[in-house]
Amino acid sequence: MTDIDVFLRGFGEESGYLDYGRVGPLSSVVQDEVRGQVDLLGRARFGMADLLGSQDGRMRSAVSALTGFAPANIVSQPNTSMGLMHTMFGITGGLLLSAGDFPSLTVAARRAADALQVLTPTWLETDHGRVTPHTIKEQLTPAITAVAVSLVDTRTGYLADLDGIRQVIGDRLLIVDAIQGFGVVDAPYEVADVVASGGRKWVRAGYGTGFLALSDHALEHLVPVVSGYTGTDEDEPWDAVPPPSRLARAYSVAGGDYSADGRLAAALEEVAAVGVDEISAVVSDRVSEVLDLADEFALSVASPRAPHERAGIVLLDPPDEHISLLVASLHNHGVSATLRQNKVRLSVHAGTSSETIGMLRDSLVSFSTAIAY
Repeated sequence: MTDIDVFLRGFGEESGYLDYGRVGPLSSVVQDEVRGQVDLLGRARFGMADLLGSQDGRMRSAVSALTGFAPANIVSQPNTSMGLMHTMFGITGGLLLSAGDFPSLTVAARRAADALQVLTPTWLETDHGRVTPHTIKEQLTPAITAVAVSLVDTRTGYLADLDGIRQVIGDRLLIVDAIQGFGVVDAPYEVADVVASGGRKWVRAGYGTGFLALSDHALEHLVPVVSGYTGTDEDEPWDAVPPPSRLARAYSVAGGDYSADGRLAAALEEVAAVGVDEISAVVSDRVSEVLDLADEFALSVASPRAPHERAGIVLLDPPDEHISLLVASLHNHGVSATLRQNKVRLSVHAGTSSETIGMLRDSLVSFSTAIAY
């Protein structure tokens, strides 16, 4: 087990960064991985192709260690959205999901429904944007064969109760978009049938990194609609066209980005060495500090406060007439955040430093002073 302090030293971003929900700056181990790959590719060292090709298996083993899915049930994806697109095009029957969820889910569902006419989206009425076991149970029908949910909702910061959802949906497929919590939430992924995620946010592995993990139940029921030559059980299917594999590799089209696989593997290996529970505990402490600041300056918070309902996202919800002033105050003090629908999203990681918290406090001092005038 790697000490949490070693993990925290891998955060090299400038103070003031509170935007991991948008993109996570590369960790030091990922930067080392990139430098090694540049040297390998630049020099064309002997055995380069084989070494790069081995990164796919390394990545799948790393994802397996954090999700509990077998490596053969995991396939590389360029991002979360592509994994969800594969999933939606493979479903037959009714799909229950929130129309307010991130568009990676909703657009994929609509496109699949329109193109193949075998998927029927049913739009869930949520509890103020939160997808809960109770709301799902109230709206389940016999026609629903799958339920889709974000592990952490990007607009509300709400952490979904995957165990509770599994209990109410029975043997229906449970599809999880995990990107806003993967690596910082100790989630029970084993209750899901599909987990799609990427590494460019909280995992800090950079763009182009992602995976799709499928349970045996999902592999039995999904159809690999877009499946290329790498999606068969033959390495190079010359002179014939074999059927798609019955493994997760069926959801690949061509040779993957092995450099991206290596970056994702390096990041996840570090997370596993520390322990997601350890990282999650530190994130929770940092979030509590931000919530305390919001209370100190009488700023309304639209995201959950209870530790079991939150991850790393805090949503500040000032009056509409004050939002521009708050954004300007954050900008003037070098605090990176996301403005969405008149709410300021602060994304707090384990590596969020006391200096960053101090910069946030200074910006709120300026904000409150300006309001007083």
